[in-house]
Amino acid sequence: MSPHIDSPSRRNFLRQGALGGAALVIGLHADGLLAAVTDAGGSGARFAPNAFIRIDSDGVVTLVSKQPEIGQGIKTSLPMVIAEELDVPWREVRIVQGDLDPAYGSQGAGGSTSTPTNYNEFHKLGATARTMLVQAAAQSWGVPVDQCHAENSAVLHPASKRRLGYGQLVAAASKLPVPDAAQVKLKDPASYKLLGTRVGGVDNVAVVSGKPLFGIDVQLPGMLYAVYAKCPVFGGKPKSFNVADIKAMPGVKDAFIIEGTGNLNGLMPGVAIIASSTWAAFRARKQLKVDWDEGASAAHSWAGFAAAARQAAKQPGETVMRKDGDAEQAIAGAARQVEAAYTYPFISHASMEPQNCTAWFKPDSGTLELWSPTQNPAANQNLIAATFGIPKEKIVLHIMRSGGGFGRRLSSDYAVEAAAIAQKVAGPVKLTWMREDDMQHDHFRAGGFHFLRGGLDAQGKLVGWHNHFVTFANRVEREGKSVLQPGSGGSLSGDEFPGRWVANCLLEQTALECSIPMGPWRAPGSNVFAWVFHSFIDELAHAAGRDPIEFRLELLGNKDVVPGSGERGVAYDVSRMRHVLQELAEKSGWGKRSFARGQGAGVAFHFSHRGYVAQVAEVTVSRDGKLKVDRVVVVTDIGAQIVNLSGAENQVQGAVIDGLSTLMYPELNIEHGRVVQSNFHEYPLLRMPDTPPRIEVHFLKTNYPVTGLGEPAFPPLAPAVCNAIFAATGKRVRELPLSKTDLSWS
Repeated sequence: MSPHIDSPSRRNFLRQGALGGAALVIGLHADGLLAAVTDAGGSGARFAPNAFIRIDSDGVVTLVSKQPEIGQGIKTSLPMVIAEELDVPWREVRIVQGDLDPAYGSQGAGGSTSTPTNYNEFHKLGATARTMLVQAAAQSWGVPVDQCHAENSAVLHPASKRRLGYGQLVAAASKLPVPDAAQVKLKDPASYKLLGTRVGGVDNVAVVSGKPLFGIDVQLPGMLYAVYAKCPVFGGKPKSFNVADIKAMPGVKDAFIIEGTGNLNGLMPGVAIIASSTWAAFRARKQLKVDWDEGASAAHSWAGFAAAARQAAKQPGETVMRKDGDAEQAIAGAARQVEAAYTYPFISHASMEPQNCTAWFKPDSGTLELWSPTQNPAANQNLIAATFGIPKEKIVLHIMRSGGGFGRRLSSDYAVEAAAIAQKVAGPVKLTWMREDDMQHDHFRAGGFHFLRGGLDAQGKLVGWHNHFVTFANRVEREGKSVLQPGSGGSLSGDEFPGRWVANCLLEQTALECSIPMGPWRAPGSNVFAWVFHSFIDELAHAAGRDPIEFRLELLGNKDVVPGSGERGVAYDVSRMRHVLQELAEKSGWGKRSFARGQGAGVAFHFSHRGYVAQVAEVTVSRDGKLKVDRVVVVTDIGAQIVNLSGAENQVQGAVIDGLSTLMYPELNIEHGRVVQSNFHEYPLLRMPDTPPRIEVHFLKTNYPVTGLGEPAFPPLAPAVCNAIFAATGKRVRELPLSKTDLSWS
């Protein structure tokens, strides 16, 4: 039996608790401290106003999920942590989605941070509630607390065989003071009943039956519908448009220009069309004729950028990201030198649900109410407040489920557009981007160019590493100065493997200025750096005549931890990665089977977002160059506890499939300052028949803090597959997407 799912606002959640009789409500303030107040109905003590737990007199337990749900399963997994400590069966739990509220603390969903930033606190929440219920029962029976324990939504006193359900204890527990930390004992992980089991997503039934959950599903009385057209050239703006023709079209209520702020990641100038339905708005949009001021960016092209990158590679980098020893001398004096250039394009997030947001501006109160499918609701609120001068406390934001995010919904451009339109409309208005808007006005994953050189000594050991990375950057104002800001994931960290491990290492970076908006894309930076670095490491291993895993283990070395020293400053636990890689060799049967020509295995690993992951891919490449990934073996170390085994496996399997899709097909070409591709017919993604038939997932349970999984399993897939392709065909893949490389062999 699945838990009941509902989605009232936090305000309704608290109000219903006050009106529905006795209720025990427990919450965490933003500073992490528990507190208690008396509820409005006088039915007992309540912890408020930022409640996460409510237990009603009928025994129903209601838990608030505060993080945005974007398909990563956090709406299920975090409440599971509370339910485990509370010792309540999952079938008796109700989950509600919390709105944006500073009392909840951080509510963003990105960087695989939702689990590590909330896991320990949510344990404390559940354990505190359980402790109070046990105390209430012990007091009612007049027995010592240590003679009682909680079990399956009840408190038991084994000596007298007495039992009180949680609902029966609500009134008494509500009158107790919140215990201090010393009185609250967390459960022994060995006794967990829920964590580590397979639990289906709380929204699964609603999703597959088409119930309204997503931002695009929002319906309000008297609602109007909007589209927003921006200049196809990045940074351009409208001068005029065929306003009379558009306003005369059936269903169109209004059309107007919004000047915008010119901020590539904020409110860009455009033309808004308001209509009585989405269909009427889309139909009018197709008849829209705008005279655009395209600006200087109209001269930009991918071919031009590539030529500029090749020229830049001939000169020293603008910025030195890491310099240890003398890489140039070490490579020049090496017994063998290897050189290669790797290239990858701009790509879109291509989430299934296009960007949308419903907004309702109420002039009488000055309140703006939003229904936003967002990964970062606070960023929505902050950008809108800064753009229009609306006080943040006047911006009410309802967090809607997102139909995919992958980092795209960390941006707030669609929400600020909806807010701008709403201030010109009487009543609620839903802004929906057309698919072409979503693809051509994304905040893209930055393209990049890596020019690499490596040197090997006579024993096949890596003695020198040089990478000149040519990336993309936007010009921004910072502290009164105009500076170039590389796109998200477009800056090379000096801490990336193998930078810290090679005695003679030079990492340089040169930025190409552009007006292309860029933003976080699943596992920012790591999603392409892992492909570049582990593909080139494989080239070096082959040149040295070394086994790819043995070569990597040698590179990792025998230190337990390598301290961070670059821009990330993250300590790298070498022993964990070594363990993961050794376990992978065993689980995959590395080196224990032979492959026919056209078949091969490749390996890669990567540390990102606190997770240590390694993968082996096995492939078959037909003589005419058709690739089939036959098997992928994944070993991960994300700490001491898998919260939801079903969800965790889903995340790894999804990362493998998404990684393969991203490797094979997506590419955005830039011509005349605009994206050429417009929809999925020009931007193919992986289809079901091409997914690997075998994806084997292995979790190592280690004594390290629990962390997230949405991103760490993504980066190693592309290099593992490309290295397997080389093993099968002798061909190196140095340009993405893979579809640009002829894999045929004879």
